Amino acid sequence: MSLRIIFMGTPEFSVPTLRTLVDAGHQILAVYTQPPRPGGRRGLDLQKSPVHQAAELLGLPVLTPVNFKDPEERERFAALKADVAVVVAYGLLLPEAILNGTRFGCYNGHASLLPRWRGAAPIQRAIMAGDEKSGMMVMKMDKGLDTGPVALTREVAIGADMTAGELHDALMLTGAKAIGEAMVKLEMGDLPLVPQPEEGVVYAAKIDKAETRIDFTKPAADVHNHIRGLAPFPGAWFEMVGDKMERVKVLGSQVADGAGTPGEMLADGFVVACGTGAVRLTKLQKAGGKPLAADDFLRGTPVAPGTRFA
Repeated sequence: MSLRIIFMGTPEFSVPTLRTLVDAGHQILAVYTQPPRPGGRRGLDLQKSPVHQAAELLGLPVLTPVNFKDPEERERFAALKADVAVVVAYGLLLPEAILNGTRFGCYNGHASLLPRWRGAAPIQRAIMAGDEKSGMMVMKMDKGLDTGPVALTREVAIGADMTAGELHDALMLTGAKAIGEAMVKLEMGDLPLVPQPEEGVVYAAKIDKAETRIDFTKPAADVHNHIRGLAPFPGAWFEMVGDKMERVKVLGSQVADGAGTPGEMLADGFVVACGTGAVRLTKLQKAGGKPLAADDFLRGTPVAPGTRFA
C-alpha cells in the first residue's frame, strides 16, 4: 500500500524528504515549490528551486503558484484528491482551504523542538542562543504559526562548535527519516497527535542583516554562538581598523583563553579579545574572496597582535 501525497517544499533542505517518500513507494501526485527566481551572475537568469530540479529528475509534475489566493489554485489542489500533503520549508503561507484540502490534512517537518523556535529561522536561533539540542518535529499543520499538534520527534545534539550549516545538514537527513516514519504510521492509522505545551514558546525571527555584525564587547561564549549561528549564511562579520577599512566574514570560531580590549588581536592564530574571555577565529572570508582557514588567511593578510577589529 502507499499514500497519495502532495509534496510542498523549496530549498535543498526539503529534497531528501521528497526522495525518501518516492523511495518508499508513495504516489507523489504533484510537487509544489516556489516559482523560479532571478539568479546567475547578473541576476537575469530564472533559476528553479532545488526541489523543482529534483522533482523534474524524478519525473514528477511540478506546480509553482505565487500564492493560493486564486480560487482556481485552491480548486486545482483539491482536485488532486490526495491523502495528505507533506510540507518541508515551502516558504508560502497555506490558507485553511489548503490545510483541509486533503484526506488527512497537511503534515510539516519543522526544524526545532516545538514550541521552542516557532517561525522562520529555528536552526540559526537555536545555535545563537547556545542551545545544546535541536531536532525535527513532524506536526499536523493548523492556521497558526507552527502551533499544530506534534506527531513525531527526533532530537539532534548541538556540538559546542557546530555551525548552523552543520546542524542544517544533520536535521535535513533526520527530518527525511522522521517524515518517512510518520507516513508509515499515518497509513496504518497509528499516528498519535499530541498538543504542544502552552509554556516554553519562543519565536525564531528571520535573520536581519543589521544583526550580523560581530559585537566583541559581548562575552566570548556569546560571540562564538553568534558566529557559528550565522555560518555559513549570511555570515557574521567585522571590519579591520587600519589604513583601510575592510570587511571580513567569520565562518568558524572557538572559545579561547585570553583577555584584553574587546576587538583586539591578542596572539598569533587569530585570538581576539571579547568583553570577557576571547575567541579564536578559525575560518575567514574577505569580500569577494574564498573561505580560508585562519593560517592561510594570515599568510595573505598579516595581522599583528594589537590590531583592533570593530
